[in-house]
Amino acid sequence: MKIVGLSGSNVGSKTRTAMNYTVNVHVEKYPEAEVKLIDLAEYEVQLSDGRNYMEYEGDTKFIAQTIMEADAIFIGTPVFQASIPATLKNIFDLLPVNAFRDKVVSMVVTAGTPKHYLMAEQQLKPILAYMKAQIVQTYVFIEEKDFHRKEIVNDDVLFRIDRLVEDTVLLTETYSKIRLEKEEKYNF
Repeated sequence: MKIVGLSGSNVGSKTRTAMNYTVNVHVEKYPEAEVKLIDLAEYEVQLSDGRNYMEYEGDTKFIAQTIMEADAIFIGTPVFQASIPATLKNIFDLLPVNAFRDKVVSMVVTAGTPKHYLMAEQQLKPILAYMKAQIVQTYVFIEEKDFHRKEIVNDDVLFRIDRLVEDTVLLTETYSKIRLEKEEKYNF
């Protein structure tokens, strides 16, 4: 199983802190999986110009190709101006419409206040559904008060991340079995 953790901003530390914890939980509980963390702050990503993702070069091609090869993706995003950051939107724009078909996608959202909890429901989930993702319906929403010195200090948040990892793996395994059974019916 190939898992990608995508920290969807090139500024700040809270989303990266949450994604580090998420990836570490996954590695600890499911060591047989191949897990990669992509932090957009560490890459030079070109703006999407409508080309096929394979026509890009360098970091842009690496990120798009890594996402396309994944079985499951944990998307970490901060809330900026009541929306997703432009860096994350650009990643979605680089990928084809069916980029998330047969992939399970989970979300970890960080925000300064509880007022932005619906951003995932009203903006991120519709984008992922449009791109054909199998979405883990519950997501982890983490507020400013849940962090202290670049660590998550709220035990409930840590528990919810642990559960998100388990749900993501279970859903990924289930969809893989269903697809395999369906393919075996055709005897190719």
